[in-house]
Amino acid sequence: MNSPSAHESPSSPPPASGPSPVAMIARQAIVNAQQVVVGYELFNRSRTANTHTAATDVTLVFNALSHAGSEELVGKKLIFVNCTHESLAGGHLELLDPDKVVLEIPPLGHAASEEVATRTPILTGLRNRGFHLAFNHTVLQSAYAPWLPLADYIKLDLSVLAPDQLAVLISYAGRHSKAELIAEKVETAQQYDMVSTQGVQLFQGYWFARPSLVETKLLAPAQASIIELINHVRNQSSTDDIEQVLKKDAGLAFNLMRLINSAGFGLNREITSFRQAVMLLGLKKLFRWAALLLTASRSGGAPSSLGQTAVVRGRLMELLALETLPPEDADQAFVVGIFSLLDVMLSMPMAKAVGLLNVPEAVSAALLRREGFLGDLLTLAEACESSDDAAFNRTAGLLHLTSQQINLAHLQALAWADQLGD
Repeated sequence: MNSPSAHESPSSPPPASGPSPVAMIARQAIVNAQQVVVGYELFNRSRTANTHTAATDVTLVFNALSHAGSEELVGKKLIFVNCTHESLAGGHLELLDPDKVVLEIPPLGHAASEEVATRTPILTGLRNRGFHLAFNHTVLQSAYAPWLPLADYIKLDLSVLAPDQLAVLISYAGRHSKAELIAEKVETAQQYDMVSTQGVQLFQGYWFARPSLVETKLLAPAQASIIELINHVRNQSSTDDIEQVLKKDAGLAFNLMRLINSAGFGLNREITSFRQAVMLLGLKKLFRWAALLLTASRSGGAPSSLGQTAVVRGRLMELLALETLPPEDADQAFVVGIFSLLDVMLSMPMAKAVGLLNVPEAVSAALLRREGFLGDLLTLAEACESSDDAAFNRTAGLLHLTSQQINLAHLQALAWADQLGD
């Protein structure tokens, strides 16, 4: 006997409400003397020229962390990020693993030495938190003496420095700092030979690699979901309450798991549930992330119909799993369900979508091949949506679930997902 609620569901997933938002980020490799890439400098190409502000810094970092494309922006390499002095105090830096990030600090122009002194505590604080700091050659001037001990990298721009100037600066930096030197805008073999023979070990420029443009794809959740999350965090709600908000918006859930797994976050462990992700991130970082996400999200209060289908599917699978599994294992069933439409949401093959997340093998096997207990649950959930009697009866039998159990769980899942708009 098939589930009557199955015939009330759509025969196929509804179309996505629109393409995922995109942002343009350019990256240029920084290589060592063996021409091995050690890091990438990122540039925000979504902004218009001459509009580098604290806001564009935040947008660049957020897009880099949330990038859901099939191509990794930086992998395990260092991230070099241009900053404004205003953005250096921004909460978005709380989301980054300092060991992975080099903050490029701009000079102050003709600022008086007291302004250098005023900004020194901020730079010192960043360095103490573990961030690497990079400066251009002006940090070698006497006015910037308080900053020189903070320099991990000093960039030498070959397009503005004459050969005799370079020789003086390289010698001075070697005697008065512990910074690694990066020759940038290296465009010819002659330039490379000139600086490498003087001891420079890192290089950036067209001679090695031109900036490549990456179209960063984002999966934007509904603003109402983000606001609800922010309110829960500000009220210091329980982990259970926060987890419920995440589980009701596929975009929100994906973005959090993507952040946890991003190179910039610096995590090297397997996260199997949203509860783990919330506890690992902590309320302070969760609030920072949600606030950034709100600025990048689409308008509108409800999640897309595709996201709604994923939420119902996840909850149905979780409820059915709870019939036979402990809660921590049932969490994986929810993860499989809510991420089972990622290929459609992100317009990419499921294998690439799953590759963006560090999910357990059982979850991966279910999503990619419908294998194992979780794979059977997913097949059953899909059968409920498509009114596929044969698949419904076969998987219900494999899972030892009755039509009554499935009907009740499906109705509960639909009602649970509908509470989002309440």
